[in-house]
Amino acid sequence: MASRIFSWLPSIPYPPSQDGRWSPVTSTLNWCEEDYYATIYAAEIVNTLTNLLFMYLAVKGIDNCLTNGHDRIFLVTFAGYLIVGTGSFLFHATLKYPMQLVDELSMIYTTCLMCYATFSYRKSRRFATGLAVFLVCMALFITLYYHYLQDPTFHQNAYGLLTAIVLFRSVWIMEINIRPKFRSQEREAANPRPNRGPQAAQDQEDLRDEEILRQMWTMIAWGLSIFMGGFAIWQLDNVFCPTLIRWRRQIGLPWGIVLEGHGWWHLMTGVGAYFYIVWGIWLRHCLNYRQDDYELVWPRLTSMPVVVKHRTRHANGYHNGSAKKLE
Repeated sequence: MASRIFSWLPSIPYPPSQDGRWSPVTSTLNWCEEDYYATIYAAEIVNTLTNLLFMYLAVKGIDNCLTNGHDRIFLVTFAGYLIVGTGSFLFHATLKYPMQLVDELSMIYTTCLMCYATFSYRKSRRFATGLAVFLVCMALFITLYYHYLQDPTFHQNAYGLLTAIVLFRSVWIMEINIRPKFRSQEREAANPRPNRGPQAAQDQEDLRDEEILRQMWTMIAWGLSIFMGGFAIWQLDNVFCPTLIRWRRQIGLPWGIVLEGHGWWHLMTGVGAYFYIVWGIWLRHCLNYRQDDYELVWPRLTSMPVVVKHRTRHANGYHNGSAKKLE
């Protein structure tokens, strides 16, 4: 059927699979992309190269942290994000079990970093130290138990649970600390807004924060939709793998690449995770009442957001601090 529909497209046949530079496969997972059909140096060429987006966004995030002085925890998180992309690149290129561990466990470790950033904010040093010890022990347990089980379902469930906890906690912190009607008196007492002026100025700040929240929710919804969309495509790739392989061979190259579902998972989860880290950076500055020192630059939905220092201020001393209007 697929060959009849797309017969008008110029294409070349898929080469047969062959032994590769890294044969034999020792990983406990092997994805729907056929092995070593394009080159002997990459077991899964599409799944390998789609990780380049991870690496690019990680370098972009690291550069942004260094240039704009964001909290060090986010610099470390982007470094972990880079390791995730690099580990996945090596895993899909080789399909070796050690590279599989680098790929999958670095996802756990990076999420633990975000968990620390989320739960340790404005806590005592004793609490932060205890949380760090707990997260290190938990990461060690997941590492050892996963190596013992060698069951990818355990890793996927652990990663999904950690990600959900961090996401819901971050949303809770965002709402109760930034939305004017929820902003607690305890927060104001513990971390009062600088330069509290007359009521008119406070009302202006509240309007600014409402606009920031609107943009944050847009970022959350967009990033989460991309992430979950990638997950859905990956699941379809798992369920309909034999059919997809047959269609790819009927269509031929390069068009068959579009049906590589796990490659789409890399691209879409890479973007979704980047959105989440940038949101965390922007949220941290807002919690520190630095909305007038930084801004979220996100001109349109299809662009990658960044948080940067303000270069100029309005003449009245205020800057709206919100994301640039989406086109």
